[in-house]
Amino acid sequence: MDNDYSTFENPLYSELKYFCKKIQEAYKELKEDLTPYRDDRFYRLAPMRLYTLSKRHFVLVFVVFLICFGLTVFIGIAGPKIIYESPCSGAKLLAANSSLKSGPFNLKSPPLSTYNQQLWLTCVIQPDQTNGADFHQPFEINVELKGVMQDTSVMHVNNNVHQKSRTLHCSAASKCDEIIVVHLGYLNYTQYQINVSFKGLENLTYNIKEVNFTWKLYNSSFSQVEIWFRFVFVVLTFMVTCMFAHSLRKFSMRDWGIEQKWMSILLPLLLLYNDPFFPLSFLVNSWFPGMLDALFQAVFLCALLLFWLCVYHGIRVQGERKCLTFYLPKLVIVGLLWLSAVTLGIWQTVNELHDPTYQYKVDIQNFQGMKMFFLVVACLYVLYLIFLIVRACSELKNMPYSDLRLKFLTALTFVVLIISMVILYLRFGAKYVPAEFLSFYGLLNFYLYTLAFVYSPSKNALYDSQLKDNPAFSMLNDSDDEVIYGSDYEEMPLQNGRAIKATAKYQDESDSD
Repeated sequence: MDNDYSTFENPLYSELKYFCKKIQEAYKELKEDLTPYRDDRFYRLAPMRLYTLSKRHFVLVFVVFLICFGLTVFIGIAGPKIIYESPCSGAKLLAANSSLKSGPFNLKSPPLSTYNQQLWLTCVIQPDQTNGADFHQPFEINVELKGVMQDTSVMHVNNNVHQKSRTLHCSAASKCDEIIVVHLGYLNYTQYQINVSFKGLENLTYNIKEVNFTWKLYNSSFSQVEIWFRFVFVVLTFMVTCMFAHSLRKFSMRDWGIEQKWMSILLPLLLLYNDPFFPLSFLVNSWFPGMLDALFQAVFLCALLLFWLCVYHGIRVQGERKCLTFYLPKLVIVGLLWLSAVTLGIWQTVNELHDPTYQYKVDIQNFQGMKMFFLVVACLYVLYLIFLIVRACSELKNMPYSDLRLKFLTALTFVVLIISMVILYLRFGAKYVPAEFLSFYGLLNFYLYTLAFVYSPSKNALYDSQLKDNPAFSMLNDSDDEVIYGSDYEEMPLQNGRAIKATAKYQDESDSD
């Protein structure tokens, strides 16, 4: 009986033991692929196209990048305006026996479609004169909001009258600040009817000359351009991602440089940043597509910030990079930036859904505290990044391959940051540029495409990598760090030619033996 039981158990036990052995072997191989060499050297990394580019090629890369970016700016300038504005005179909207200081004002929005995306109603109160004085006058705005359905039926939005405290600020030149009355993040009706009244301006010593209301909404023509613009970048990003992954398929993951590893993360996130689900916002009357788009943008931008920290630190820290000492401080800094941005966005969206008159800059008492927290963390990030850049430049200036990687990334990133600052100034500063949205999207996309091009291996990269790992050419391997790569890029093809001839000679001798 015992012999029969052991005969039955042995095959099952052997199969189980064999299965466990295969799992251990697979885990060991995966761990070896993911773990970098402890004695990692630059020539053991997967080759980059960056190493084979001459000075003329570097100039050409920057020129092509600027031309592509300029093309998006031209499309934005030649295209339709982003915001369509429809002004209304408050004096013409007054009911009988009403005053400009109190209202009420009965307003009807222009006909709306999903292509208009969002809706704002603003007002500017114009006093007759302020006697050259700058003054602030607190008052209240009462807003009743109704929506018109496709069958012309009228429905109350949120079923109540919204009351908000605001401050009228007028300068010495009798110019008053614009006040946002209503903001709708998505449009659920074909038209809106809004009844606006003021309380607290009756005691104002100055007479009010006019109350100018303005409807602001996205231009439907721009929305159509935006759909095609994003679609083109989604397709381009997908193609670049596939080509970059295809170029690295011949190399083990442990041979990838830190830039190549990060590009394999940033390119899929760039695909989400371009938002392939964006057309859903025109098909579904919901806040969810807009929230998803904002979340994708925050994730990508914070990943880009983390990429800069990791690369500038990782270029000079070769070998194993521990999570606790290398990644954790960077994740904490960037994570706080992401958390504050996402929290503010979600808080604003949720409150606007319940109250269209809500403004986070006015109605959140801790907004200034959150703003200061964000600025402190942002300053900490900038100081940390500058520290890493300065230290990397001082330690790697005599190491040609690492120095080249550092110089190229710094130069291209500096150009991108300068252009971004110009765009933000024109967008929020003295002027308003309709091309701001398209140019900023194009800038980030072409920035990642350029990095993917220079960090991807060339066509003969596998052959060169095998040649460097060949023991017969240890002299070539030992002299990699001694080559003054930055002095004359044009000598590289000659060196590659000599290496190929030496390889052919070595193979002939091996065959004869």
